[in-house]
Amino acid sequence: MHKSPGATGAFCWARNDGSACYGDAMNNTVTWLDGDVTLIDGVDWGQPPDALLGALVGETSWRRDSVTMFGKVHQQPRLTAWYGDDGARYRYSGLMLDPMPWTPLLADVRDRVERVTGEAFNSVLLNLYRDGADSMGFHADDEPELGRVPVIASLSLGAVRPLRFKPRGKGHASDAAPFQVAQSSGSVLIMRGNSQRDWVHGIAKTRRIIGPRLNLTFRLITSDGALQAPG
Repeated sequence: MHKSPGATGAFCWARNDGSACYGDAMNNTVTWLDGDVTLIDGVDWGQPPDALLGALVGETSWRRDSVTMFGKVHQQPRLTAWYGDDGARYRYSGLMLDPMPWTPLLADVRDRVERVTGEAFNSVLLNLYRDGADSMGFHADDEPELGRVPVIASLSLGAVRPLRFKPRGKGHASDAAPFQVAQSSGSVLIMRGNSQRDWVHGIAKTRRIIGPRLNLTFRLITSDGALQAPG
């Protein structure tokens, strides 16, 4: 496995089978997994990414929840917030989140994400990684509320924290090699297709002195999926 530059200044790790990421410099995109994972850079946010980061961190009503994993209760190593349309409830790791209403700024960011991705979203999960001690364990965004083939658009602002991918261990991608993506501030990573079925992703802790990173993952909560969610 070796490091491969992406067309946007991000990087990816070429897989052992020789299938590296593919960059399109004209469209500021890099793709992995036959297009199921796409990174888009150069998005117009109406203001510099650092200014957008400061505004979002300042206006957001943050919370730090405890979650149940493998039968044990842990405090999440990051701050979170859930916003969305009325009724866009989301369950994960033993939590049931009721959405706070869109702020004008978040609604504007959502509209811009929808334009560059060609997808529709009715909710967003914000994760604030305050420093290198905050992290996200390996997981897949495959809750029933997200439908059978989820589409996730992930906007990253602030410090670069590599998003690591590894196969889930069974099925189509079981023999594939792990890889990671480093999003520059202001870039959007889209996960479509079988990316949630076959892969998990996460953000590791780091001992490096590093500034905050804000990640906004836009989602579409489906009424059919919500009805299937466990009570």
